[in-house]
Amino acid sequence: MPKYSFRVDVEPQYLPEQSMPGQSVYSFAYTITVTNTGEVPAQLISRHWIIVDAQGDTEEVKGLGVVGQQPLLKSGESFQYSSGCRLRTPSGTMQGSYFCVAEDGERFDVEIPLFVLDDGSHRVLH
Repeated sequence: MPKYSFRVDVEPQYLPEQSMPGQSVYSFAYTITVTNTGEVPAQLISRHWIIVDAQGDTEEVKGLGVVGQQPLLKSGESFQYSSGCRLRTPSGTMQGSYFCVAEDGERFDVEIPLFVLDDGSHRVLH
C-alpha cells in the first residue's frame, strides 16, 4: 500500500430540468467519492478543474476545498460530495486534480481522471 494515495470515483449526470438547450445552457451534476487508499491520513486542501465543452472552449476552476469543506481522511475513509457545472454545448469533459497534505506534512497531488459530460442526445441507438 502506498503511503500517500487517494482514489477518485466520478458519476456524472445530465440535468434536463435545469437545462435550456434553446439558449445553449446544459446543466450537469457529478458525484465524486474520494477515498484515502494510502497509509497516512491526509486532508484535501484545494481543487483544480479543467472543463472543456464540445467546441473546445476551456474553463479552469481553482479553489479551496470541495463544497466548502476540506475533509481529513484516514486510511480507508471516503468523502462523497455532489457539485455541478454548466456548458454551452450538449457535451464536454472535465478533469483535474486535488492538492492534499498528509498528517506528516507530505504534500501530494491526486489526479481526477477525465470524465465525459453528455446530455445523451447524440447516442446512436442500435
